[in-house]
Amino acid sequence: MGDKIYEINPDLCTECVGFYDQPTCISVCPLDCIITDPDRVEDKDSLYEKFTQLVKNDKI
Repeated sequence: MGDKIYEINPDLCTECVGFYDQPTCISVCPLDCIITDPDRVEDKDSLYEKFTQLVKNDKI
């Protein structure tokens, strides 16, 4: 669809935990190309901890 390529940084991704009930990127992606990495599975608690650290460090 053009030259734009978007990448999700897994170190900054909280799968929208702390923001929304579901990951927003999956619902808005027009190509249905977002897949999960089976080698990097995180539970809701660890995702929320990441969210609080990112907010604390002003990364998001």
